[in-house]
Amino acid sequence: MTISKESKEQVRWYAVYVRSRYEKKVYQLLLENGLTSFLPLVETVRRWSDRKKRVEEPLIKSYVFVKINYHKEHVAVLETDGVVKFIGIGRTPSVISERDIAWLKRLTHEPDAIGQTVASIPRGKKVRVLAGPFKDFEGVVQKEGREDRLVVYFDSIMQGVEITIAPELLAQIESPSVAAQPDRLAEKVAHESGAAVKHLMRP
Repeated sequence: MTISKESKEQVRWYAVYVRSRYEKKVYQLLLENGLTSFLPLVETVRRWSDRKKRVEEPLIKSYVFVKINYHKEHVAVLETDGVVKFIGIGRTPSVISERDIAWLKRLTHEPDAIGQTVASIPRGKKVRVLAGPFKDFEGVVQKEGREDRLVVYFDSIMQGVEITIAPELLAQIESPSVAAQPDRLAEKVAHESGAAVKHLMRP
């Protein structure tokens, strides 16, 4: 597919896959090369036999985000030490939306609520968060109880992040087929009512 001139000039977010434990190094090198970069980090506690220490770990291991003009700057990114490839389908890199970047940033501010990451879309009830630090997030409920386990899945990078959240803050999202049923029912009732009125009005 031919890339238009307008597309070549656009600056967008992309994700790159990097070597294990190279996330911070790649992030720093990208910044030093004048490229806008983002590495979501969460604070966690490392425990040893004699001590424990709070450290920052990547939210999604081996992923670093860059905001670039892909046509002009992708080679500079790929030449960065530790970068393996752009995340995408085949040779087409996935564009990361500003909303997804904003959600990733918000996740880093709530480290105590974050669980494991997942690499596939889970099955379960799809919900939207109504209030709190994760307001407007959408995801799939993995485990229900006093505290639900909600997976926020990012299609563009094919990764999900599990968070703990109170069930009263969640509202189920109806599927389009379910949401359309009341409208179809109303149409059916209106049609049958109209037919009945016409039948009564016949001479």
